[in-house]
Amino acid sequence: MANTSAVYARIDTNLKENAESILSQLGISPSSAIQMLYSQIVLEKGLPLDLHLPRTKPTSIGAMSRAELDAELTKGVESLKSGRIYTVDEVDAEFEREFGI
Repeated sequence: MANTSAVYARIDTNLKENAESILSQLGISPSSAIQMLYSQIVLEKGLPLDLHLPRTKPTSIGAMSRAELDAELTKGVESLKSGRIYTVDEVDAEFEREFGI
């Protein structure tokens, strides 16, 4: 039998249940997932994750909730009512400045 040690960690119950549900669908046990993580840490000589603050990017309509979409549309209507109108070139320039796209 392989020489093994136990790993104990306290994590949020909902996070654990959600993660284990996904692992189950993938056919991977939580122990196997932890073994995979530790193996990658050894191979990478660090965490195998890209840890950084996310860049600010415009949200696509498909990624918005109904409430978020309603809020954005309301802002647009209010902008039109106040007389703030932008040309396509102005919008493109703002996207380039703010998001680099």
